[in-house]
Amino acid sequence: MTASYDLKGKTALVTGGASGIGLATVEMLAGFGCKVAINHLAGDERGAAEVTRLRALGRDVIAAPGNVADAVDCQRMVEQAVRDLGRLDYLVNNAGTPGTKTTIAPSEFDRLTEELWDTVLQVNLLGVFRCSKAAAPALRAAGGAVVSVASIAGLNHAGSSMAYGATKAGVVSLTKNLARGLGPEVRVNAVAPGAVDSTWMIEWTEEQRRGSIEKALLKRRCTTADLAEVMVFLLAGAAMVTGQTIVVDGGLTL
Repeated sequence: MTASYDLKGKTALVTGGASGIGLATVEMLAGFGCKVAINHLAGDERGAAEVTRLRALGRDVIAAPGNVADAVDCQRMVEQAVRDLGRLDYLVNNAGTPGTKTTIAPSEFDRLTEELWDTVLQVNLLGVFRCSKAAAPALRAAGGAVVSVASIAGLNHAGSSMAYGATKAGVVSLTKNLARGLGPEVRVNAVAPGAVDSTWMIEWTEEQRRGSIEKALLKRRCTTADLAEVMVFLLAGAAMVTGQTIVVDGGLTL
């Protein structure tokens, strides 16, 4: 059973919040009364559509368009979101990209292009740092919390490519150092999802999907709600947890 939190008066910024894990987290936070800024790329029509849909359901959400891969635009987006929210209690660094639509085996060096590396580094790793740095003053003032999305690919799983895995390993390390740098006022943690049924750029084959279910101890793939539940706990509860990366994979990596 999902825990319940009274988040009235609290505010959050969720990057990549118009779909997948980000949207599930927006929905859960807003459902508990939190006012949420939904970050999305300026040209992504899903952002405006989700804001409209959630407002119709009585949720207190606003749009926060911007690109975390662009240093200037990211800074502007976070600062504007904080102004629009009036304060910032929670930051969810969810925006990410695999940079490829099909998995790239560790031996396929020719497919690991400079463009791929630049894309995943800018979004998955530097985006997390940029957002956290820009939000730090507001988070400190509120005694807030940060949760970032890492991956089992950053721990001991190959993932979609070694480039993607390297960025997610970076998020694990960055989480520890952000916890050191922002404590004691701000707690910083991460989640490491395993196989998730979500809107994602990677085109998994049915064989890969079945294999992820068979190998998981709980015999199913994670849902976006499974991830959102843990992330909201790390934001609104978990008062003595910081610098940690929580694996949420149904026992897949065991």
